[in-house]
Amino acid sequence: MTGDQITQPYAVEGRGLVKTFGDFRAVDGIDIAVPAGSIFGVLGPNGAGKTTLLRMLLGIIDPDGGERTLLGETEPLKMARQVGYLPEERGLYPSMKAAEAIAFMGALRGLPLREGRARARELLAGHGLEASADKPIRSLSKGMAQTVQLLGTIVHQPRLIVLDEPFSGLDAINQGKLEALIRREAEAGVTVLFSTHVIAHAERLCERIAIVAGGRIRFEGSVSTARDRLRPQVRLETRASDGPWRSALPPDARVDGNIWQFALPDGGIEPLLKALVDGEAGIESLSIERPGLHDAFVAIAGESAAREMGKAEAGEAQG
Repeated sequence: MTGDQITQPYAVEGRGLVKTFGDFRAVDGIDIAVPAGSIFGVLGPNGAGKTTLLRMLLGIIDPDGGERTLLGETEPLKMARQVGYLPEERGLYPSMKAAEAIAFMGALRGLPLREGRARARELLAGHGLEASADKPIRSLSKGMAQTVQLLGTIVHQPRLIVLDEPFSGLDAINQGKLEALIRREAEAGVTVLFSTHVIAHAERLCERIAIVAGGRIRFEGSVSTARDRLRPQVRLETRASDGPWRSALPPDARVDGNIWQFALPDGGIEPLLKALVDGEAGIESLSIERPGLHDAFVAIAGESAAREMGKAEAGEAQG
């Protein structure tokens, strides 16, 4: 029985993956498991090893060490027709018409051209681009051309979609459209694996993530689990600036005027509330905020990795 005839709990697996280029170890012993039917994000700064990892998992390049399984097959290229792959380096023939470009990309994955042309027009219409079906790629805006390439990635209806930095270069409107497309594919049972250096996309989309830095996975698990590594933060505003209630606040509480910020105490909020009321602190406002994925990323990967992520995102915004 072949891999595509077996229901696998994981669409993609890698164990002990290593890849070196000269003296540089781009991937340094990575273990990863992508549940079938999930949206899985590989999150990390540029140069962290994300692209090399994806290419090894797909069989585009071979690892120097370790094993990988793709849709149940230990030789990933055998499952190429079941995969839609959008590389970080985009490329379409400028003179080719949009619908033909999509059909051509499908044909490379085994989809008959006649069927590909019909599906291409359906996909373009579904994305409000039916008027562009017979226009050459060179006449399309950058966002429209990237959408065409994305549609070419899914036209053959793959079981696994792998997107390398898919949001790069897209404006906010097209980023939203791409997020909606990813959700629709996942709802249809397709596994979506994508890399990104933009934390917000991973936080909104992913069920599970892998945080990669320096060629190693620093964390793999649910977004919720990553956020739970940090304690919730309390923001308290009081009318009084001093009193016996202050001893109930953590020693490392930060204060700005009469606004206090600190991690939720181990005993929870109730003992603190009692101390504040009994001590006549005069509570103006009190909120408890769960840490976001950005805070968790900083705690897991470090400030330097977070700064690199921020620089890359700022550079794209300026570009």
